[in-house]
Amino acid sequence: MRNRFPILRVTAVAFFLAVSLLMSATAEERTLSKERFLDKCKGAWAGQMIGVCFGAPYEFQSNGKPIAEPLQPWTPGRVNGAIDQDDLYVEMTFLMSLEKHGLGITPRQAGDDFGASQYELWHANKQGRNNIRNGIFPPQSGHPDNNPHADDIDFQIEADLFGLIAPGLPHESNQLCDVFGHIMNYGDGLYGGMFVAGIYAAAYFEDDIHKVLEAGLKCIPDESTYSKCIRDVIGLHKEHPKDWLAAWNELEKRWQDDKDCGPGDPFNIDAKINGAYIVMGLLYGEGDFGKTIEISTRCGQDADCNPSSAAGILGCILGYKALGDQWTGGIAAMGRTNFSYTSYSFETLIPASQRMMEAIILRAGGKVGEKEYRIPAQEPKAPEILEQWVGH
Repeated sequence: MRNRFPILRVTAVAFFLAVSLLMSATAEERTLSKERFLDKCKGAWAGQMIGVCFGAPYEFQSNGKPIAEPLQPWTPGRVNGAIDQDDLYVEMTFLMSLEKHGLGITPRQAGDDFGASQYELWHANKQGRNNIRNGIFPPQSGHPDNNPHADDIDFQIEADLFGLIAPGLPHESNQLCDVFGHIMNYGDGLYGGMFVAGIYAAAYFEDDIHKVLEAGLKCIPDESTYSKCIRDVIGLHKEHPKDWLAAWNELEKRWQDDKDCGPGDPFNIDAKINGAYIVMGLLYGEGDFGKTIEISTRCGQDADCNPSSAAGILGCILGYKALGDQWTGGIAAMGRTNFSYTSYSFETLIPASQRMMEAIILRAGGKVGEKEYRIPAQEPKAPEILEQWVGH
């Protein structure tokens, strides 16, 4: 009898210690000042705007071959072109839907808002909207049974939003991608968006390019061809750390397979090959904003959307202030002009993003303070079900 109670007492201590450790792990959170969030959010949007305008003259002008000739020098006034760029105003359509319906938005609500849009669209976006207008709603509007562009780049170029309003919260960014990404895409087309959004979510707390890329990859299935393609880029960078063109040539041999919506043409709007060019810019750019944009552009194909995402990600890592007037000097002059088909200007876009971000933090169990955010730690997690379009 003398031994029973000491054993129970030790067991109880161990039990409460385990519970305490579990609660501590569950309650782990990170702090992000409001000032730092705004600088990074502003840098993310500005990066997208600058990147898309830098690459705009080269969009699908160099397919299956890199751009070797000198590129147009950047002048700050060129950023005005962002007002009419579809990968910005479509993204803002999603933001308007979130503000209208809240975080409980359904795929049908998101689809209806997208279906009511009046701007010109192409590829997966166009087919997805046509499907909705014809009574085929998400997720079926993006499914390959109804959309031959399901693996195209469309959602990848519009998913930046979901990461930049979910700092350190990849579960939240993935959940939003699942709602919006199936409007027009499936499989690799969806995973491209989840990957990009996951990188942005990580970029609020991590400045190492390799680590933010790994965080993005953890948001999608390892078995997906998208993940395999991106891991190939990372491996090629290790083999050719100073020669992006050598890595590009090898990447083309492995992945330029002409499996997209336009077979028989060197034009390739497939999500994974263009996602690879985003990663090429980030890895070989080595944290230099101009170099990142240039390399991503020189990779060719969708040579405005890819540098837009690369520059947006790096803009989030570095923050707006670090970009410098040589890149952002033209934004003030156009900052009150609404982006086409939206009610947002650059000046109103940032507080709108902040409002949605605060709602996401609260939904995730975090806290919104006077000067800082307390954000619960989330480990990236891939979807449980693998979507993969095969035999196309």
